[in-house]
Amino acid sequence: MTTSKKPSSSTLPADAAPAHDTVAKQRAIQAAQDHHDDSKKRSSKEKPSESSHDFAAPGPGHEEPKPPLPRQTLQKPGSESDLQLEPRYAAEHYRGSGKLDGMSVLITGGDSGIGRAVAVLCAREGADVAIAYLDEHEDARKTCELIEAEGTRSLAMAGDVKDVAFCDTVVRKVVATFGKLNVLVNNAAFQEHAASLEDLTEERFDETFRTNIYGYFHMAKAALPHLQRGDSIINTGSVTGLLGSKELLDYSATKGAIHAFTKALAHNLAERGIRVNAVAPGPVWTPLNPADKTPDDIEKFGASTHLGRPAQPEEISPAYVFLAAPCCSSYITGIVLPITGNAGDGA
Repeated sequence: MTTSKKPSSSTLPADAAPAHDTVAKQRAIQAAQDHHDDSKKRSSKEKPSESSHDFAAPGPGHEEPKPPLPRQTLQKPGSESDLQLEPRYAAEHYRGSGKLDGMSVLITGGDSGIGRAVAVLCAREGADVAIAYLDEHEDARKTCELIEAEGTRSLAMAGDVKDVAFCDTVVRKVVATFGKLNVLVNNAAFQEHAASLEDLTEERFDETFRTNIYGYFHMAKAALPHLQRGDSIINTGSVTGLLGSKELLDYSATKGAIHAFTKALAHNLAERGIRVNAVAPGPVWTPLNPADKTPDDIEKFGASTHLGRPAQPEEISPAYVFLAAPCCSSYITGIVLPITGNAGDGA
């Protein structure tokens, strides 16, 4: 843990954009899909599988939870505090060594899941960390407490990354509070399954693209004037952007776009010494999936990987530190790093 800086209290200002409208829209999309799924299940007279669960408490010395996982669904955008099985984000065996001392990091979707785990490790490596999130205020407060417990400063801002003005405001606030911005982690995402192309409305398609790729574009453009040689942008891609997913047509398309955007932007910014990379996780136990999938799908989530389980966020976050730290990756740009629990062609 780095203790060279005195932690400051986090701030949770009022929404800078109509985040509540976005939440309502996303929940309406979720409700429509749930109704469609229920109708199909009743017509086929499917019965949910029954299983007993004996989950080990998170922490060192315990085996990572494997399917069957809790048959739980969450209302969008999904709160980590509501999960029956708490994701592991603390990476208690990870020892910081000052890789990000004196740096400032901004993480979108930083309140929970992968974003929270990355925030904890960046703080452990000495960085001040700001998070942007939609409206999961309880999760955001918890993440700020975790950042400050590592000995650095935190900042949290609520709003919608689809909104250009919010993205500009977030970056200005980070620079005003921390004095600079060195690393942008684009991580916010919207996901909702659909069994067929016919289920996808233009409204849903727009929501996915404007959140997942437009949001990355807006944040990168807002951050760029403040980034210097040696700084970096890290985008969260997905195995679905590498292999596709038959029930995540729009989400897979956005993740493929993020991978291409990463490579193109890396080429574009190379002469300025700003590195751009992406991490492409496989299934990860975060609120994103219980706020999308059916109980049947959640129960077996990650079971098809070679390792037979989903990743925990703390198993993904060290890759972001590696790509953010110039001492580790100063000669790496334009890569999409897959962390998927699979070997060989399993991506």
